[in-house]
Amino acid sequence: MSLIVNLVLLVFLLVMALAVLKTRHLFAMAMLFGLYSLLVAGLFVVLDAPDVAFTEAAVGTGISTVLMLVTLASTKSGHELVSTAKTRVAPLIMCFVMGGVLIYGTHDIAELGKIDSAPHQQVAARYIKDGQKDTGVPNLVTAVLASYRGFDTLGEVTVVLTAGIGVLMLLGNRRKLRVKESANE
Repeated sequence: MSLIVNLVLLVFLLVMALAVLKTRHLFAMAMLFGLYSLLVAGLFVVLDAPDVAFTEAAVGTGISTVLMLVTLASTKSGHELVSTAKTRVAPLIMCFVMGGVLIYGTHDIAELGKIDSAPHQQVAARYIKDGQKDTGVPNLVTAVLASYRGFDTLGEVTVVLTAGIGVLMLLGNRRKLRVKESANE
């Protein structure tokens, strides 16, 4: 049953990605991106990663879609995508090469969902046995996120903070431009 759900979600993701590529209307494209993120969140739930699914749903489906729609609403130009007739072969080749490298890199990863594989057992046993002693944190999940993966968590927080500051700076520049336009009238 799980395999069928995975395949259906992957087919929907492929259809959504093709729809995003083919649509010429920016509003429809923003909405399709939101649906794509929602499908990815659903796939994460099926793959037993509810924390990642929650983050994808909140950031990918929620915040990103709202930001795209606000951006479209604040622009004065039409919402039709203007396309150049150029086709770029080099980026397409690069995508295929990188995809091949990523697929090759996964050949020795333990089978999905096999918690009894040797690497999973070693890491899990180490965290359970030494987690509280190494970190001083009684909650094992908090110990992993805040201590063992502390730099990763710091990096994620830095990215979100930088994106927020960038959005605030863009909105501030827009307000300054409106003030200048109203002063010129």
